[in-house]
Amino acid sequence: MPELPEVETTVRGLRPPLEGRRLTRVETRRADLRRPFPADLRQRMTGARITGLGRRAKYGLIETDRGDVMIFHLGMSGRWRIDPSEIGAHDHLVLETDEGRTLSLCDPRRFGSVDLVRGEDLAGFGPFKALGPEPLGPDLTGAYLAKALEGRVAPIKAMLLDQRIVAGLGNIYVCEALHMTGIAPTTMAGRIAKGRLDRLVDSIREVLAAAIEAGGSTLRDYARPDGELGYFAKQWRVYGREDEACHCGTMIRRRVDGGRSTFYCPKCQK
Repeated sequence: MPELPEVETTVRGLRPPLEGRRLTRVETRRADLRRPFPADLRQRMTGARITGLGRRAKYGLIETDRGDVMIFHLGMSGRWRIDPSEIGAHDHLVLETDEGRTLSLCDPRRFGSVDLVRGEDLAGFGPFKALGPEPLGPDLTGAYLAKALEGRVAPIKAMLLDQRIVAGLGNIYVCEALHMTGIAPTTMAGRIAKGRLDRLVDSIREVLAAAIEAGGSTLRDYARPDGELGYFAKQWRVYGREDEACHCGTMIRRRVDGGRSTFYCPKCQK
């Protein structure tokens, strides 16, 4: 599933053709993805000017001069295509701008979603209500984590994947940040000292920034809006590297927790 860096990369790729442009055509080419498209999406978006693009957790945000925000989630296989040579069977939402550009939301497995809310109601949008702070924002600190994790006996990896604790973190980047910090993924969250949590926050930001710079990680169908693949997978420290050598020379191990693979170094991570 595309994670925060992939969504951030997508949003940045959509800005040049969309920001400041007016939508001249909005077409839904089926009734639904994971859930139905908003019934009034075409009416409210056609003729609207795009005033900004952003991200909240793993959701992309497209704002208009009418006060609406179109919220998209890429699901398992979704991606935006810019000026595709042809509209295919899996291009389920098509936008055209006053500049003559075409953008299509392609989602072969249809696990993505598109919603439309008023800007003033954005914080109350269902999936956003209980989200924790953004990992790249100022509210994520070691002190915040220490308070949020106080008394928690669950493993630190599970806590970091809890969107109520930190918004937008996914399996790949949690594995990478924990390895960078030297924290075992099974460590009881409430027992990690604040100094290590400070370093963990730094590692999370460093890993995410590097992934965004590299265009994300290419998994299955993910690609940037321009069609290029993300290359952060070439920089993975542990993720997907079972039985390969860590930089310390120890073989990287994999375990499965809650249906997710966890990759770690038994020597570097304590």
